[in-house]
Amino acid sequence: MTYNIFGARTGGIPDLKVIADVIKRADPDLLALQEVDKFTDRNKNNGDIAKELALLTGMDCFFAKAINVQNGEYGDAILSKLPIKERVAYNLEVDPTLGGERRSVARILIEKDNKDFYFISTHFDHLSDERNRIKQANDFVALAKSFDKPLIVGADLNCLPTSNPMNILRRYFSVGCLNGNCDQFTFPTTGANRTIDYLLYAPIDAISPKAYAVYTWANKESDHFPVLATFKIN
Repeated sequence: MTYNIFGARTGGIPDLKVIADVIKRADPDLLALQEVDKFTDRNKNNGDIAKELALLTGMDCFFAKAINVQNGEYGDAILSKLPIKERVAYNLEVDPTLGGERRSVARILIEKDNKDFYFISTHFDHLSDERNRIKQANDFVALAKSFDKPLIVGADLNCLPTSNPMNILRRYFSVGCLNGNCDQFTFPTTGANRTIDYLLYAPIDAISPKAYAVYTWANKESDHFPVLATFKIN
């Protein structure tokens, strides 16, 4: 599952329990979270959000910092029901001609049915100019190609299915949407009109998507819908 939890809103997330309730109802084995604060002033009542959500859902967690913000940290995280064998964080930089926020990549190594694979959470740039997303897409593909095991990625990519950054990603990744048809809108939860949240996988022969859904019933807890897929590790 991938879920942008709207953690960067002014004042932070009012109640982590409602986010945890969405997670528990969806019941994923692996969850990629975006917009995750860690001990920031704007989320001072929640503290380490990834850790608190892990406690509320009975899962393990890993946080990867993108930037420092409001006396704390901000980035992406992963929650896992499966034992985490390895945790690694990376960063995606911005185009120097545009500027903007560095982004993070959280990667864990897990095993299921005696098969090792990586699960990743990331969040591409949000600016209207897509130069940062183009750079981040190219850099992310180069990074993924250096990995030695199959991988599943949950991400808020901030780009439409037909955009230039998505075309770059599709050179290496497959989109988990069945038949590659990502026609279910993921954002915003009020008046949804675009798809910007995805589950991707690579290489194409290592993983098979079996189901893919946007959970539109979670329409009040965040400004993004959660996206959940079932994959078979071949």
